[in-house]
Amino acid sequence: MSVGTARSIEFSVNREARAFGIAELIVAGWTGRDRSAVEHHIAELAAIGVKRPRSIPCFYRLGAHLLTTAEEIQVVGEDSSGEIEFVLISSAEGFHVAVGSDHTDRKVEAYGVTVSKQMCPKPVGRELWRFEEIEDHWDRLVLRSHVTRAGVRRLYQEGGVSAMMAPRELLSRFTASSGAFAPGTAMFCGTLAVQGKIQGGERFEVELHDPARNRSLKHDYTVRALPISD
Repeated sequence: MSVGTARSIEFSVNREARAFGIAELIVAGWTGRDRSAVEHHIAELAAIGVKRPRSIPCFYRLGAHLLTTAEEIQVVGEDSSGEIEFVLISSAEGFHVAVGSDHTDRKVEAYGVTVSKQMCPKPVGRELWRFEEIEDHWDRLVLRSHVTRAGVRRLYQEGGVSAMMAPRELLSRFTASSGAFAPGTAMFCGTLAVQGKIQGGERFEVELHDPARNRSLKHDYTVRALPISD
C-alpha cells in the first residue's frame, strides 16, 4: 500500500502535544470475534436496507481528510448516525490507540456502504494511548457511547473491546489482503451492536475506558444537519 501526502493532525500522547501525519484512512467492518454477534449486526443493518458484506472482515478506504478532532461536524440531511470504535494510528514510533466514531449516512448506506462512509466526517478524540501500554490487558477495555436526540440523552452502545478482533489479529488480516499498515495510517476497527434501534441525534459521545489504570479516552461532538434543497 502506498502512502500519499499526509495531513497533519495534533494529538496528545501522555499529555504531550504531538503532530501526526495522516495519509490513509481505513474503516474495518465486520470485525467481531463472535460470528453470531457479527450476524446480529448484519441483521440490524439489513433491517434498514444495508446489503451483506462480501467478506468478513472487510476494509473500506476513505479520504484521509475526513478524519477530524473537531467538536462539531456538518452532515447533509437527518439520516446519519455515529457508532463508537477504537482507532489504531500507525507512526514511525509504533501503534497508538484513540477513540472515535464512524459517523455514517444510513440512507446512503442502503445502496453503497463505501459511499455512505465517505459522506461524513470521522470524529476522533485528541488523546492517544501507546498500544504497548495496554496490550497486556487489552481485553479488559470497555467501549461506551451515548446519543442525545431531541434533548434526551441515552446509552447507545456498551461492551468490551473483546467483542472485536484483537488489534494484532485485525492488522494481520489487513496486511494479508492490502499490504503493510504503514506509518501515517489510521484505522477504525469495528463497533458494537446498539441498544435499541439505530438512530442519530444532535450530539454523540464516545468513551474507551481502561479499568486497569482507571482512565478513559473520551470525545464528544455535535451534529449539524444541513438542509437538502432538491
